[in-house]
Amino acid sequence: MKEIIVKENEANQRLDKLLAKYLNKAPKSFIYKMLRKKNIKLNEKKADGSEKTKVGDCVKIFLSDETFEKFSEPAKVISVHTGKKQGKKLSVIYEDEHILLVNKESGMLVQKAKPQDYSLNDAILEYLADKEEVTEETLKTFKPSICNRIDRNTSGLVAAGKSLLGLQELSRLFKERTLHKYYLCYVAGTIKEPTKIKGYLWKNEKNNQVEIYSKEREDAKPIATEYRPIAWGEHTTLLEVKLITGRTHQIRAHLSSIGHPIVGDTKYGKKEVNDKYRKECHITSQLLHAYRIEFPKMETKLSYLSGKEFVAEVPKEFKIMEKYR
Repeated sequence: MKEIIVKENEANQRLDKLLAKYLNKAPKSFIYKMLRKKNIKLNEKKADGSEKTKVGDCVKIFLSDETFEKFSEPAKVISVHTGKKQGKKLSVIYEDEHILLVNKESGMLVQKAKPQDYSLNDAILEYLADKEEVTEETLKTFKPSICNRIDRNTSGLVAAGKSLLGLQELSRLFKERTLHKYYLCYVAGTIKEPTKIKGYLWKNEKNNQVEIYSKEREDAKPIATEYRPIAWGEHTTLLEVKLITGRTHQIRAHLSSIGHPIVGDTKYGKKEVNDKYRKECHITSQLLHAYRIEFPKMETKLSYLSGKEFVAEVPKEFKIMEKYR
């Protein structure tokens, strides 16, 4: 017999969903059959699976150890393509019991594109496992996860939910766009005035590339990007960019569409610009950095973050570019 006492990260979900996480190799029909036969009980009573779980609920599963093991595959913290931990050191900006903010390096995937990939999500799980904040047992029912995505070759702030509450609240803030995100980037050309630009973004799913239009187009989504120059020279400008909308490759494609592509951007940039700074400064990736986020005023359990601002240090390439503006 297996007894489960519902914890905070397991509460507020249907019982059948919780059971499917523990018995993750069992067909749904088996779970419902065990509920009908009272081999699974909720708080000593018969259940049908639709009940919403609460903290402290007791779920009893009357199965032999052999049967339970047959239908339960343990969650893995380690990287699947090597079977060994990568031990990737995280640059942690802020951490509490609910959220984690890290400074992602350029070149690292936020989430896996293929099963054998090693991603920032993997690194975060390893980091939490080393601190004994997650185990194979807890990962059965809740997995800490990234709440916002930035491109592989973009560096900077990424937020993750360590608890269910943290994951839900961060996801809500990003969805509602009340959590303000600011980027730094070096672009080709000279910009001296702050500007807000609008347009329409269409994504080509086949090649994962987007196009920007000044007028409405079928399947194109409206976008808005705000930027202000921080420093400029004869050849390049350092911009602070505020995302008003957050579409795929928006900053890179939008700035390129007005003649100011990001230095080092091989997809939307200018080859002659990229070649120049690769040769002179050894710039091998796009100079786009998610450097600051600001939390809005909140009246939730994360209200202690209201109005707080977090900043991620820029990569060394940004400092090198100061000499070549």
